[in-house]
Amino acid sequence: MLKIGVLGCGHLGKIHIKCIRMIDSYELVGIYDTNKKVALKLSEEYGIKCFDSAEELIAAVDVADIVTPTVSHFDIAKKVIEGGKHFFIEKPITHTLEEANTLCDLVKKNSVKVQVGHVERFNPALLAIEDKNIDPMFVEVHRLSMFNPRGTDVSVVLDLMIHDLDIILKLIPHKVIKIEASGVAIVSNSADIANARIEFENGAIVNITASRISMKNMRKLRVFQSDAYLSLDFLNKKTEIVRIHEQIPAGKENCMELDTNKGKRYIELDMPESKPNNAIKMELESFADSIINNKAIKVEIEDGLKALELAYSIMQEIEVHQNRVSNFMN
Repeated sequence: MLKIGVLGCGHLGKIHIKCIRMIDSYELVGIYDTNKKVALKLSEEYGIKCFDSAEELIAAVDVADIVTPTVSHFDIAKKVIEGGKHFFIEKPITHTLEEANTLCDLVKKNSVKVQVGHVERFNPALLAIEDKNIDPMFVEVHRLSMFNPRGTDVSVVLDLMIHDLDIILKLIPHKVIKIEASGVAIVSNSADIANARIEFENGAIVNITASRISMKNMRKLRVFQSDAYLSLDFLNKKTEIVRIHEQIPAGKENCMELDTNKGKRYIELDMPESKPNNAIKMELESFADSIINNKAIKVEIEDGLKALELAYSIMQEIEVHQNRVSNFMN
């Protein structure tokens, strides 16, 4: 059993505490938060120790769960690495790219395991296509949320879009060669609505939109490739796959026949089973399994770095676009 401690007792930290208590591989040793009042309240509620400092908690555990505000990620993670402990760290991994690169170097130099909290990797809609042949050439993504003041201290790119950037980089393992982006700040000091067009070296194109001031919630990703169309609904945890075959596949006699200028084609509708799960619990279980059984980590720190690099590139393009518009108006 791994001794684990949670650093950060905010909204997400509380969820992590509840999930860890349900995982047999972990022993929750205690918690720490700079807001002593909040930490003590949770300590009393769950009957767990409240540590007086991050250093004391790190010294008492095998694994640190970093769920603090992003601006503090680097300093805390550095202390964890210096203590020789493994750690789970929420996304984005750090506040700046410089910190992220430094953190990756420190992890490589020390024998510690790290998993990044890109929780959508554990969404049933995405898990349902893990064994499918995916070769995207065009991807359309919409992640729209109703307004919530929590998270507005950063651009919607880091707040929401980064979830899908991680997934896109997993689905399309090729170099990004071009980015066009625009964004608008409406209720905060940074972009609340953002759109980006991303082109990859293999010719794949991604059109991605994120908003945190929408009238309804939506988390959808659509994949178009030469032989199929895939629709992933992360909110409702459903997946649909429409495939086109030259011949009726074995055991798929219910395919719809289609006449084309290339001859007859057969359309198959596949709705792979999306098994309900607790994605946060599952990602924490996955990390424990990686440590105990020395298995590959589902979301490595390099994945977190790549997603952050793409996010900052998009934010930079948004700034360039905003300056261009401002100069035109003046």
